[in-house]
Amino acid sequence: MALNVDEIRSDFPILKRDVRGVPLVYLDSGATSQKPSVVLDAERAFYETSNAAVHRGAHALAEEATDAYESAREVIAGFVGASSDEIVFTKNATEAINLVAYAFSNATDKHRQGIEVDPRFVLRPGDNIVVTEMEHHANLIPWQEVCAKTGATLKWFGITADGRLDMESNPIDQNTKIVSVVHQSNILGTINPIEDIMRMAHSAGALGFVDMCQSVPHMPVDVHATGADFAAWSGHKMLGPTGIGLLWGKSELLNAMPPFLSGGSMIEMVNMDHSTYAPAPQRFEAGVPMVAQAVALATAVGYLEQIGMDNVAEHEHELTEYLLNRLQELPGVHIIGPPNAIDRGSAVSFVVDGMHPHDVGHIMDSRGVAVRVGHHCAWPTCRRFDVPATTRITPYLYNSRADMDAAVEAIVAAQEFFGVLPESEKVGL
Repeated sequence: MALNVDEIRSDFPILKRDVRGVPLVYLDSGATSQKPSVVLDAERAFYETSNAAVHRGAHALAEEATDAYESAREVIAGFVGASSDEIVFTKNATEAINLVAYAFSNATDKHRQGIEVDPRFVLRPGDNIVVTEMEHHANLIPWQEVCAKTGATLKWFGITADGRLDMESNPIDQNTKIVSVVHQSNILGTINPIEDIMRMAHSAGALGFVDMCQSVPHMPVDVHATGADFAAWSGHKMLGPTGIGLLWGKSELLNAMPPFLSGGSMIEMVNMDHSTYAPAPQRFEAGVPMVAQAVALATAVGYLEQIGMDNVAEHEHELTEYLLNRLQELPGVHIIGPPNAIDRGSAVSFVVDGMHPHDVGHIMDSRGVAVRVGHHCAWPTCRRFDVPATTRITPYLYNSRADMDAAVEAIVAAQEFFGVLPESEKVGL
């Protein structure tokens, strides 16, 4: 079903504003999405009517707040085919990834002290962790740190010249303890074959983790169907508020992991010399949680479900195909990543001959077109393609072909401003 973009745009107050004296064309949803009024209203309504600390009060507001918080968990779990006891609220996806990474280093430290832990989380010299060359820093640096602390080795899948994962470079072996890969690259747009990779991980006896920050907001995802053991994504990229992220994990694994943060709310019994921990997900939610944000995120999920994630994915695919074709018509513009829309999401990065990506972005901004510039927290990927940075366009459900045209026109304007567009090529653009 084709989306009614004009109707959808009317739900987003920020999209009505002007920037630099011209109407805003927002094409940076890969960094953070805009929020519909119903999400903003939901967060405010919680504070105005039910604000209280959850899981600890006996009064009416505390009961209402707890019900709202746990109901939000159920809604969000259902959105990805999970059960509520498999969903851990974190402040962002980076924290969710670190939570699992620290489970390995904490279990390894306890094992060294003779404390009994689940051996699946113990790392020794000779063991390895596998990632890919297209990871966001959030799914790379935590694993680098774990390796530095435990003596394990970091290995990775390479990238082909057209921006696909090089499956022939497979580094998974019998010493691999966890394989942590991105579902959809935030810089290349590549959608990786995570089901195959998870099968490869399990065949080697390893656990599997998937960074879903760029997939859950943009396509239907059933976490169990992917074959993963863990997954993480962000609320703010899927129409929700900032300050909330999600970790999904199989219940059995979550309950086998040592906690990441400790303190109040995550305990079962506390003595002066030792403590025991609550079952998951509570054992990973120390302190007062992000209740209002969870309520608002559940509202964002309801908004997306009403539109239909199949429809969102179809709309973005059509926009991506259109944008790729238009960019490839421009002289001196080079796409960094798959040049077609096959197994590809809507993140489109490019470079322009004779211009730094930051300059391209500044000229586009002067025309009201908001895009991302830089290495996109993916420096190794930029080095793989020998570029210092890229300009990145990331549309979402509230964008149209007209927005893609505005972006292309702004790129041409940038080329003309810096004098890098040949005179013979200006006609008709």
